[in-house]
Amino acid sequence: APRAGKPPSSPTATGPGPGPDALRGGAAGPGRASSGAPRERKMAPHGPGSLTTLVPWAAALLLALGVERALALPEICTQCPGSVQNLSKVALYCKTTRELMLHARCCLNQKGTILGLDLQNCSLEDPGPNFHQALTTVIIDLQANPLKGDLANTFHGFTHLQTLILPQDVNCPGGINAWNTITSYIDNQICQGQKNLCNNTGDPEMCPENGSCVPDGPGLLQCVCADGFHGYKCMRQGSFSLLMFFGILGSTTLSISILLWGTQRRKAKTS
Repeated sequence: APRAGKPPSSPTATGPGPGPDALRGGAAGPGRASSGAPRERKMAPHGPGSLTTLVPWAAALLLALGVERALALPEICTQCPGSVQNLSKVALYCKTTRELMLHARCCLNQKGTILGLDLQNCSLEDPGPNFHQALTTVIIDLQANPLKGDLANTFHGFTHLQTLILPQDVNCPGGINAWNTITSYIDNQICQGQKNLCNNTGDPEMCPENGSCVPDGPGLLQCVCADGFHGYKCMRQGSFSLLMFFGILGSTTLSISILLWGTQRRKAKTS
């Protein structure tokens, strides 16, 4: 009997296997020869390293740094609205000195120390409670302000001040004895070159034996005790005993409290 043969299989291609184009999703189209070597695919640049992504990051960083610096300005620099005028003496000093910058009403160095302060035309009757934030200033402009009262005690500690510009009707603190030159103009008065009164005074007995004279601003000075001395006229020798001071203070307070408690209790019993 004739043997049953296998069912005929579907016709298959006997040619070479699929080429690279077929593996990538289809054969080459008409008129396009399929090459055997894979083609290199170029990818569009992306990620944080690209230029389009770095630009917004850099802008945000610069903005944050600018806001931080603005917030870190001393209050005296923003006490008066506006900025330093280009032709003011503070602006000229700041622009002609290296590594100084103008911010609001102040001239600052890179560490944020105030070296110049321009508060002219700010309607100030006095420099204000934040004025001592500018102890390190070299030049201060206060002209065109209705300043009132004596400014002698206003400049305590301003030992670096060399130029002070005031309204024409306001005297330089300390007078002629505190400045090398005082020049009066129609609209202002300039006090120039602060003197060291410790060098100019002719009284050697001004400070006690164990103390020394130290400048404390225009027309001001103070006597500082030498190392190892303290107290009235620097007559006490040795370090100040905090333990003894607080011990005496504590025992005195306790004694007064007990006395008051006993007195109040006696009054409460008799009533």
